[in-house]
Amino acid sequence: MESMMKMGDVNHHRIKTNGIWMHVVEKKGQGPFVLLLHGFPETWFSWRHQITHFANHGYHVVAPDLRGYGESDSPLSPSSYTMFHIVGDLIGLLDNFNQQQVFVVGHDWGATAAWHLSLFRPDRVLGIVAISVPFFPRDPTTKPTEFFKSLGDGFYISQYQEAGRAERAFANYDYLTVMKKFLSINNIDLLIAPPGMEFIDYLETPSTLPSWITEEELQVYADMFQKSGFTGGLNYYRAMDLSWELEAPWQGSKITVPAKLIVGDKDIGFESFYKDFIEGDVQKAIVPDIEVVLLDGNHYIQQEKPQQVSDQILSFLKKLAI
Repeated sequence: MESMMKMGDVNHHRIKTNGIWMHVVEKKGQGPFVLLLHGFPETWFSWRHQITHFANHGYHVVAPDLRGYGESDSPLSPSSYTMFHIVGDLIGLLDNFNQQQVFVVGHDWGATAAWHLSLFRPDRVLGIVAISVPFFPRDPTTKPTEFFKSLGDGFYISQYQEAGRAERAFANYDYLTVMKKFLSINNIDLLIAPPGMEFIDYLETPSTLPSWITEEELQVYADMFQKSGFTGGLNYYRAMDLSWELEAPWQGSKITVPAKLIVGDKDIGFESFYKDFIEGDVQKAIVPDIEVVLLDGNHYIQQEKPQQVSDQILSFLKKLAI
């Protein structure tokens, strides 16, 4: 397919890490190591624009399918998807490639994983670029799901908590339609379905695709999820409270590595949920060495505006490499 052809030769590996087999895509430059972490519902393929571009600029690029996705293993229990499991997978990946310190770039849940890798093991991170998701401080008194309950049953994260509920709702559509619904989201408000409606039904099926993605590219995602299912990705949401409990020893800890946050100004919930957080003093207090960049775009901005996002990432990496 055209997108694959543009990427040129990439190497596919399956490595053993933290008790699971993980599928990774690699393209080697001779320079620093860059780890690219995808979000939901995506796979390594979400970095198709960046992999070759970064390698051509001399970077050694690795983009895994995180646990639960694509060709990586998908443990059944939600308790196997805490941030400690995800970070453990990443440390094993770095050890596999004999990399002591790396740059890490993450989008959506991949950004959350990158933040926690930087929190738990700052000795392994040269710098972090988070896309679409800031680092939120841990609320010492309220579990994540308790907070989300205040937004009602229609809030997508609340619907994801019940085992099998979202999977049954997704199954009313073919995999290509599910991917069209997700990757075409252009709602800037928090995603809350009306009472009595499943979230996936609330998402519109576009009559025409956004200009930045093709039917062929969406089919790549659809084929991957047809093999893996969605449960692995949904288990990240179902492990949120357990992660919250286990992260108590890091209460009040700061992200000390150099960081850059890239956010689309039309991202889901940006205006209503976290605009003031990232533009005010709160984020700066917990991530002291952070640069925030606001771009014209939506949630999947590394795919929507690949050149702009790639340029922003490369400028950050080059600055730290000096």
